[in-house]
Amino acid sequence: MPNLTTNYLGLDLKNPIIVASSGLTDSVEKLVELEENGAGAVVLKSLFEEEIIMEMEEQMHAMTSRPYIYPETFDYMQEEPHEDILRKYLRLIEEAKAALSIPVIASINCVSAEKWTYFSREIEKAGADAMEINLFVLPTDMNRSGEENEKIYFDVLKTVKDQVAIPVSLKISPYHSNLANMVKKLDDMDADGIVMFNRFYSPDIDIHNLGITNGQVLSHSDDYKNSLRWIGIMSDRVKCSLAGTTGIHTSESIIKHLLVGADAVQLASVIYKNGPEYIDILLKEIYSWMEDQGFENIRDFKGKMCQSNANDPAAYQRVQFMKHFRNFIMH
Repeated sequence: MPNLTTNYLGLDLKNPIIVASSGLTDSVEKLVELEENGAGAVVLKSLFEEEIIMEMEEQMHAMTSRPYIYPETFDYMQEEPHEDILRKYLRLIEEAKAALSIPVIASINCVSAEKWTYFSREIEKAGADAMEINLFVLPTDMNRSGEENEKIYFDVLKTVKDQVAIPVSLKISPYHSNLANMVKKLDDMDADGIVMFNRFYSPDIDIHNLGITNGQVLSHSDDYKNSLRWIGIMSDRVKCSLAGTTGIHTSESIIKHLLVGADAVQLASVIYKNGPEYIDILLKEIYSWMEDQGFENIRDFKGKMCQSNANDPAAYQRVQFMKHFRNFIMH
């Protein structure tokens, strides 16, 4: 039987399927079920910087409304709300590490390099095998330049890397003025991995009630094309690990990402739709494809179709449909 082992963030995985940070990974019971069905690693549900800051501000407001406040109380309040939320997360890490044999990756969803970075040391102490930073700065501030927005990514990475020895990856968006340059800079700053690309909340409009609603939450099976393109472009240009995510719903899309140079893929929506047992189905289909192709392990074909190895390298940078629509006939 073919060997599906791979290396991601310097961690040895029994296969390249990682369950992405989501409600699927918020309890030990769910994590055990994912491992039993074949997951190669798990990313725990994210700890949100915004939630921590909001709780701290609410606690501080409650304290300042009291008639007698001692200075020591403020010192306590500045730390304790963090600890309340953090303790729950650290307990999840510790219990997951005790129950699982696959790598456990912690996740922080952040928008700055502020005080939350203290958590990274505690996460490492709790036993997490790696940490994923889920980071996106929505560029709506017209008084802030693109360079200032991107500096946040570099500041967060540097701050966290200075505090921990475990691998650190960044889950990023494709919305940068020069994505290739951005990825290369993060790689030069010793990011251990980059996950391409995050899926974000998108507002929608209810035209009947004239209100703002949620857009589509789960990804579509055709949403993987952007990560496929950019991993194909960057995989032989950076030293860090690359993982594809968003819209990867089939064994075929997993294989395609490995062919363009990904070390692993992250799945969530397809597991929500089909259940944890679908992981085993995907793995069997990958085994079957490898046997048909005569590949004994992932190294035999990983990166075989990246831009520098492809028979049509320019296809990775083509963005217009003119050639394809020239003879297109409507039915």
